[in-house]
Parts: sequence; C-alpha cells; structure tokens
Amino acid sequence: MKNYKFQNATKILFGRGMEQCVGEEILPYGKKVLFHHYGDDFIRNSEIYKRVVHSLKESGLEIFELTGVQPNPVLSKVKEGIELCKREKIDFILALGGGSVIDSSKAIGLGAVYDGDVWDHYTKKHIIQESLPVGVVLTIAATGSESSAGSVITNEDGHIKLLGSNGHSRPVFAIMNPEVTFTVPRYPMAVGGVDMMSHVMERYFTNEPNVELTDRLCEATLRTIINNLPRTLENPADYNARSEIVCAGNLAHNGVLDCGRTPDWACHFISHILGGFTNLAHGATLSILTPHWMEYVYHANVEKFAQFAVRVWDIEYDEKAPEKTALGGIEALRTFWKGLGVPLTLTEAGVNCDQLEKIAELVVEDGPVGNVRKLYKEDVLNILKACV
Repeated sequence: MKNYKFQNATKILFGRGMEQCVGEEILPYGKKVLFHHYGDDFIRNSEIYKRVVHSLKESGLEIFELTGVQPNPVLSKVKEGIELCKREKIDFILALGGGSVIDSSKAIGLGAVYDGDVWDHYTKKHIIQESLPVGVVLTIAATGSESSAGSVITNEDGHIKLLGSNGHSRPVFAIMNPEVTFTVPRYPMAVGGVDMMSHVMERYFTNEPNVELTDRLCEATLRTIINNLPRTLENPADYNARSEIVCAGNLAHNGVLDCGRTPDWACHFISHILGGFTNLAHGATLSILTPHWMEYVYHANVEKFAQFAVRVWDIEYDEKAPEKTALGGIEALRTFWKGLGVPLTLTEAGVNCDQLEKIAELVVEDGPVGNVRKLYKEDVLNILKACV
C-alpha cells in the first residue's frame, strides 16, 4: 500500500426532503446565489425546482439563474456564468442537476475568482487555487461529481474535453434525496450506472500490492450497483434501491477508494477525447471502451482480473487457467451492461468512426496513459478499432 493523503470536506445531506435545508446551508456564505440548472420546461415545472426556489427565497437569498447546460458541458456556458458572477458579485453557486450541471458550476466557481481564462486551469497552464463555494442538489446518480475534486469541460474550439482537478472546487455540500431521481429516464440512469462502475474499476485495476481493504470496498460498491441498478430500472420508485445507487455513486468518486492505490484512468482519458468528438454520453463511451480495454491489458495483471471475476461476478477460479477466469469476468461485465441497454460498440451507438487516429493522437498528446499497462498511440488506436 502506498502512502496517501485523504481529505473530503463535502457535507452530505441524504434522504427525503433534505432539499428544504438548502437555503439555510447557503446563508453562511452570503446572500447572492447563482442558481445553475438545465432550464428546460421539465426542470422548471418539477417539484424539486419549486422546493429549492422556495427554500432560497425563505432564507432571503437573491437568486440569479443561469440555464442552458447541456450534456458534456461547454466552455462558452462556463464563461457566461463567470461573467455573470463577476458582474453581480455572486457569493455562492448552487447546482441543481447531475454531473454536467455540477461540473459547469465548478468551472464557473474557479473562473469567477481568476483574472485570466478559466481554460488555463484545464490545460494546466495555471492551476487555480481558490473558488467561489459550490453546493449541489443532486437529481441523478452517476458521475459522483457532487463530492469529487474534478470537473470535465469541453472546449468547442477543437472538440477538446479536459479534466481539471483540485480540492478547491469540491462542493461544500451535496443534498441527495433519492426520491428526486425517480423521474430520471431509463437510459440516463443506465449510462449513469456505467459511469459509477467505471469510477470504481479505474481504481480497482491497479498493480499496487497489499491493498486488501480498498479492494474489498471497491468490490462491495460494484456488487451493490450490480444488485440495485436493474431494480431501479424496473421500478423507478423503489426508494431503497435508489438510495443504494445514490450512495454508491457518491462513494465511487469521492476519493476514499483511491487510498493507497495507483489508479489506471486509461478508459477515462480515452473517453474524454472520444466524447468531445462524438458528443456521446460519458457513460456510453465507457460502456463501449471498457470491455475492449480489459481484453487488451488483462495479461499485464491476470490475477487482478481473475480476482475481479471471482469476487464481483462469482465466477469459479480456474487454477490451471486463470486467464480463462479473467476473461469470464470481462464477459460477465459485458453481459450485464448489454442487459442495461447501453451501447457496446461505436457502430451500435451510431458513431462515425473516421477520426479514430486523431482521437488516439490527442489521448497520448502528453504521453502514454494508464498504469496497469502503459498505452501509447498504437495501443489506443487498437482499442478504438476493436470498439467499432
């Protein structure tokens, strides 16, 4: 196990009706609130929107709304929010939504206190070391962005999708009421589940020895998702199953599963660039990439992939052929995702595959990716071709 530092200051408010506390949670930070959400009729007519607005007004907060967020949030909307924050001297940013709204809010919070271009943070030209405080009312369990340190933004100029990460952009609170997720349509819920599973697996597949505790935490989180995600799709109003998924999504990406480990992140590196070119939902890019990445790299650590098969999917270990066990786990994952109705190939997702080489070049622009096995341009291109 490696040395590690862990800190997560996000306050979690979980359960029925907790959104009614949002106003009082914001009051210590100031009076002017940027209320950031999708802005479509569905949101504006929803009970959660009405309850949040009521709580903000009851607390005497001044509301400035910023709408129009899209999946794979874009830099132009972030800059619009930054300009509004600076002009109105905003004290606090409240995100109502899922990963796209939260990531956009985080980026706005960073840019609002920075005199330069916020994109500098994502290109690592300048790491911004402060932020306006951000709070979250979660409406879909998926990215875990409600208590993570990172945000992913797409620059429309060149379709470049990059991660910016530091603890200063971690939300100060996250309100998680499973009832709010009851109305999430089946497909976003399914690809959200893929995303949270991927967050766990990016950490699970490590060459770091002697990490039994976090191995077991990862396995328990995966098994919880596997058990409860189909239940949420079959019965959207199953509060108990939704509760498990909401909590698993948060645990998958709040940093605790990283402790003492060297994570991989190759699939996410490739996914970000692929998503920038295709505008596929993040979870859909991961459902396509991950099984093919596994098949490409599992020989680098057969025992870890066999352990995944045995402990997560209950596949019997074959002492004479651990490779067979490992492949059984990969196939079990693929079968599970197929049952969710998510795409497993680029063709199935309706994606034009004529820019795979360009995507591979951008993935390794700053060097090889991954840790289980280092991936260079040829490796990434081979994986992308297998995804077609």
